[in-house]
Amino acid sequence: MKHSTALALTALTLAAAFSGVPAAAQERQGGGHGDRGDRAGQRDADRGADRRGDRSGDRGQHAPRADHGGAPRSAPLHHDARHRHDHYYPARGYIAAGLPGGALSIGHGAGHHYFHSGVWWRPHGGRFMVVLPPIGIVLPFLPSAYVSLWLGGAPYYYANGVYYAPAAQGYAVVNPPSGAEAAQPLPVPPPRGLPDPIIYPRNGQSAAQLEADRQDCNRWATTQPLALAEADVFQRAVAACLDGRGYTVR
Repeated sequence: MKHSTALALTALTLAAAFSGVPAAAQERQGGGHGDRGDRAGQRDADRGADRRGDRSGDRGQHAPRADHGGAPRSAPLHHDARHRHDHYYPARGYIAAGLPGGALSIGHGAGHHYFHSGVWWRPHGGRFMVVLPPIGIVLPFLPSAYVSLWLGGAPYYYANGVYYAPAAQGYAVVNPPSGAEAAQPLPVPPPRGLPDPIIYPRNGQSAAQLEADRQDCNRWATTQPLALAEADVFQRAVAACLDGRGYTVR
């Protein structure tokens, strides 16, 4: 009972992080009465995600959502319990009007994908959809929460239905390795990712300007030597860029 209660609270908290509404407020508001077209569009996106399925094999769980101004602002969640990962993420197929703050832009093929806190996004008709990343795309550092695996004499890392393997410039998205279904996580907890920096606008820049500058600096940082191979180099490059634009980064 304690475990299920903790998972439910985790779901509410993560839903609030995507909606900008405290978990307690979401619990009070429940479903809301937004525009019928918006609700129908969201239901269609949810059904599409269910038909496609989650490569991790999870069925998914949805947290309470609330309509605000006729548009859903909280994300439907699924619980990823594979390999004892035990984390909640926005369901694939969920469409948002904008990206989370600090999302990293990564070029692959002819387009771009975006990454933030274990979740992959791609542009979708002027908005952004939660998706599975393409095989071969390289992330400069591992997600902040992941599971370490050892399969066939090689290390792999798992988070949110995605497997990563070490690559020359970071960690590449790969197909599930042979034996992944029965793999158990390594007993030693994986190292934590670097914490998100605190950014102070020295010149009174607005939140919108800060986000635009951070996106630009994220892109610029990926062009610097070793930034795609070492997370601390990447973050130092971002900090240097932001400092040049009038921000203090700690």
